[in-house]
Amino acid sequence: MAQSAKPITSPVPQSLYPTLAFLLLVFGLIVTASFFIYAATASKKNRSLAKELVTGAVASVFLGFGSLFLLLSTGVYV
Repeated sequence: MAQSAKPITSPVPQSLYPTLAFLLLVFGLIVTASFFIYAATASKKNRSLAKELVTGAVASVFLGFGSLFLLLSTGVYV
């Protein structure tokens, strides 16, 4: 039974970890910057809570996955 077990492998090749980390972190930082620009330039009457929540969530997801792939690319397996 132990011989039929397959090792657990990543669905993403390890050679793509640095590239994915870079792209996801850059995109997350761009979305974060647009969030800050929107918060600083929009008047209090024209602000939309939904837009702020969606922008914050998208930035959080991209920065989170970017951080994960950054850790994986440096050898810290989480």
